[in-house]
Amino acid sequence: MTPQTFIAKWGPGGPAFDLNERQGAQPHFMDLCALLGVPTPGSEGDYIFEQDTLVLGEARGYADVFKRDHFAWENKAPGKNLDAALKQLLTYSLALSNPPLLVVCDRLTIRIHTQFNGHPSEVHTVLLQELDQPEKQALLRRLWTDPESFRPKKTSRDITEAAAKSFALLAEGLRKRGAGTPEHADEVAHFLTQCLFCFFAEDVGLLPGRMFEGLVNNKALTSDKLATGLNNLFTVMRDGGLYGNDDIPWFNGGLFKKIKVPKLTIMDMTELRNAAALNWSAIDVSIFGTLFERGLDPSKRSQLGAHYTDPATIMRIVEPVLSRPLLQKWELVTQEIRGLVAKSTRKNDKHYNLAKARFVLWLEDLKAYRVLDPACGSGNFLFLGLKALKDIEHRSHLDAAALGLDREADLVTGPHNVLGIELNEYAAELARVTVWIGELQWRMAHGYDFKTNPVLEPLDHIECRDALITVRPELVEGPGADSGVRVGQTPGAHEPSVPKSPPTSAPPAPLRDLSEENGVRSEFRTAALPEVKSVERHSALTPFSAAAGERHATEATWPKASVVIGNPPFLGDKKMRSELGDDYTQTLRKTYEGRVPGGADLVCYWFEKARKAIETNGLGAAGLVATNSIRGGKNRAVLDAIAKTTRIYEAWSDEGWVNEGAAVRVSLVAFGHASQAIRLDGHRCEAINANLTARSAAVSADVTTAVILKECSGASFMGVTKSGPFDISQELARSLLNSPNPNQRTNADVLFPAINGADLAKRRSGDWILNFGTLTEADASLYERPFEFAKLHIYPIRLQSRTPKNHSVWWQFERSRPEMFAAFGSQPRYIATCLVAKHRFFVWQHRQVVPENVVIVVARADDTTFGILHSRFHELWSLRMGTSLEDRPRYTPTTCFETFPFPAGLTPADTAHQRTETLEDGAVIPADISLPNRPLALVNSARVATKTVAIGTSSTTNQTAGAGRRTGAISKSAAYEPPASAPPPPGQRGEAKTGDVRANAIAIAQAAKQLNKLREEWLNPDVWTHKVKEVTPLGMDQSPYPDRIEPKPGISEEDLKALQKRTLTNLYNLRPSWLVMAHHQLDQAVAAAYGWTDYTADMPDEEILKRLLALNLQRTANPAS
Repeated sequence: MTPQTFIAKWGPGGPAFDLNERQGAQPHFMDLCALLGVPTPGSEGDYIFEQDTLVLGEARGYADVFKRDHFAWENKAPGKNLDAALKQLLTYSLALSNPPLLVVCDRLTIRIHTQFNGHPSEVHTVLLQELDQPEKQALLRRLWTDPESFRPKKTSRDITEAAAKSFALLAEGLRKRGAGTPEHADEVAHFLTQCLFCFFAEDVGLLPGRMFEGLVNNKALTSDKLATGLNNLFTVMRDGGLYGNDDIPWFNGGLFKKIKVPKLTIMDMTELRNAAALNWSAIDVSIFGTLFERGLDPSKRSQLGAHYTDPATIMRIVEPVLSRPLLQKWELVTQEIRGLVAKSTRKNDKHYNLAKARFVLWLEDLKAYRVLDPACGSGNFLFLGLKALKDIEHRSHLDAAALGLDREADLVTGPHNVLGIELNEYAAELARVTVWIGELQWRMAHGYDFKTNPVLEPLDHIECRDALITVRPELVEGPGADSGVRVGQTPGAHEPSVPKSPPTSAPPAPLRDLSEENGVRSEFRTAALPEVKSVERHSALTPFSAAAGERHATEATWPKASVVIGNPPFLGDKKMRSELGDDYTQTLRKTYEGRVPGGADLVCYWFEKARKAIETNGLGAAGLVATNSIRGGKNRAVLDAIAKTTRIYEAWSDEGWVNEGAAVRVSLVAFGHASQAIRLDGHRCEAINANLTARSAAVSADVTTAVILKECSGASFMGVTKSGPFDISQELARSLLNSPNPNQRTNADVLFPAINGADLAKRRSGDWILNFGTLTEADASLYERPFEFAKLHIYPIRLQSRTPKNHSVWWQFERSRPEMFAAFGSQPRYIATCLVAKHRFFVWQHRQVVPENVVIVVARADDTTFGILHSRFHELWSLRMGTSLEDRPRYTPTTCFETFPFPAGLTPADTAHQRTETLEDGAVIPADISLPNRPLALVNSARVATKTVAIGTSSTTNQTAGAGRRTGAISKSAAYEPPASAPPPPGQRGEAKTGDVRANAIAIAQAAKQLNKLREEWLNPDVWTHKVKEVTPLGMDQSPYPDRIEPKPGISEEDLKALQKRTLTNLYNLRPSWLVMAHHQLDQAVAAAYGWTDYTADMPDEEILKRLLALNLQRTANPAS
């Protein structure tokens, strides 16, 4: 086909001109291929017509032509909007593997848009009537033959560096002509930040008609008139409205809240005109903040030409902490949606709507996700974190559309997802602008319209303050103490809570001001780096004393976040004092005493705060950069703590990094809750040690092969499930216990102290619970006042339940656990542990105390069983077998207890008779363990007894109201003969003799009793507490309830506060030496019961788990062992 034939056919008046989009798309493209002499679609793989894509808002869509690694092509009918066609291609570019060229065509115009990563987008246009020109034909032919030739010569970095240098010159000139005060420097920086945003907004079409460029290029304007014009434009951008004949959108965001245009000279105006000529839409946001901070901050002017960290290196933090975990979650959600859609037969049926609801729930999770950089600098990490989050949402929209779901109205992720803390006001404002520009660029690059009303979301949550300590103003005397928010600080940001200090996202020196002399950001400085002059103190500020700092400084709070990422500032121990001052350094160390060792580098404080947030504030994971010195010496203590309380799951131990323009060696550490594979330096490993080395790859015990042991059944239970407000205050409970009933029964039948997980881990709340057990409504109503309470408070709530049982027997717990109370037998106590807890500890509870469903119960009263459960061996087993909630292991009866191989002769089946023997020292062991036991028959007897107890009526003396204290001990059966022993597993000498069993039981019980005694004395010292008899119910001679432990009358407020901190969680956080030794003694006794004569405290965990697993599997094969 000749050019003339092609033009005549497809041009106005030609035979093909009036074809609609669908009719003309493929014939036009085939004719074009013939004209250019290039292959047609289908002639090679991945070069096809109508490539399925995932258009948002529809179930499917098409790129009219797709050639992998070359182009995606969208055809429209003549006169159609090519900008809309480009947005469509941008939307599904991800589904087409991001081709480097996007082509839109309406048959009269062919527009080629370049999309090379790291380069600005360029547009090449070919008109229909130009197709007879050889150079235009050659241009189009390169789409097939040489797509790389379209790559722009300049990179986005080149443009960003040029823009930063231009603004640096402008800033330097404006500062020199000013008053020389920090306030003037702030005004200059703020004004130029407003200008650079205007340049960007204009280049992406948010400001119409090139008005900002036209304003600064108007050579007829004097300096004063230009300043007036800029002031007027900024004011309209702040509020929205008309500027001349143009309607300006409402930008908001705080950037234009403060407007003060400095006096501009001819040179300044010339530099602004030069800047206007740059392509601001193409600036690289991942380095934008760093370069402009160097340009606008006078202290960093010398770093402008220096190297900076590559974004790909930052992604080594972002990917394991944010991207991979979220993509793992999305994959699970996708499987759920796919399963529901597969069951759907039509749109909007039940299963379709369920799939849609699941997708909406996923979007709500993304909307609520928060990324915190507590040393955010000028926002590089924040932008890359936000970009990763938006990429994941975009992908999820595409995947959902591919599954057949309609998309939601708009993206839910945005600037609200990122949180920052930064002390340097230059950097904090640039961080906000980085996030704003990054959001706008991302939407533009992916085919989404800009948001309006307002264009910019407020970013008050990028705060300008110290990330480590908060110092009250009384620490500073003199006029500097009351200095307010500076003009250069974006309004709405938090005021710094410390006196002005050097610009650094590290803790400030509270005695310094932000001035040209002291603006050094002191991070990652080592002896190998050039020395930086000490910061001079501003004359308006006087030093605060260390003593005052200790009184008034508190640990700074971090906002609640999903993950933390960042590059905290680094100062070595010795340089901390010279850079930050003795008083600040001493105050900082005092504030974190006991958590960060004295002499540790500054960066360690960020690691410790992130670890603590994971432990106590719901933080999921953290990824931080430190110099590689964190791997050793005092610095490593923070990684030791991390390894103990959570886990390091990805790290780069010794990598190159650019900091403040200088090359340093760093460690990148990701830690927290993540289910992904562990990687060190890019390679998978078993575990990462605190010194960032790989743990030796010993063969792990595959405990997934362990099975439930019959010998462990019928002994462990989950507490009651209430499903209603059955809790009552202790004051009301005592009042009800003094009330008579028409059945002449005491209310003690239905009122009991209660415990939940917090009561075990912390201190008892003292709450009680109303428990009618399995009583009928008629029988329950005979407990007059308790039943009336239930009708008033429980009945209305239970009627709202979706569980039918909660309506029909509304006065009963949803799960009353009668089998648990029956298993208590006549014993006075049982063993309890938290379902979910950081530390696995067990405690004794009085049988009258009702455990709730977050408490796991073991129905044994002997110290021997208590000691076995509290041994290192059972703890290791439960940690490996159980799951986790965030960073807290979960303990369940089936997976953790019923699979655990107890020492021979001391299994739950051996002690199922529930008879005990008390030794002279008070330790309690199972009775008759030197006699043959018939364990399985006893378990079956327990089940029969459980069923029998559940059938009781109110006419009997022992009613089924709540507590198992009304059942007797389960009698021993002689109907079962124990089978023979099995061969011993590794490390065990076989079944112990009956004499050995008793001796082992005694040793374990005595060690366990001592452990519990020491713990109780620590929790409730006699000098601070005393026991108070619980109320005696009406009609009873003595109280059936355990004594209360209360603070002694007259205890000081200081001692009372100290007492409240004495909890088992805090005790096991501290792990004092006496506690460690008591556990070691207990472990030795339990190891002896296993026959492990080679056991020492240094025995590896894996060796212990392998032995336990072998024992579990042997007992499964031969239940006698």
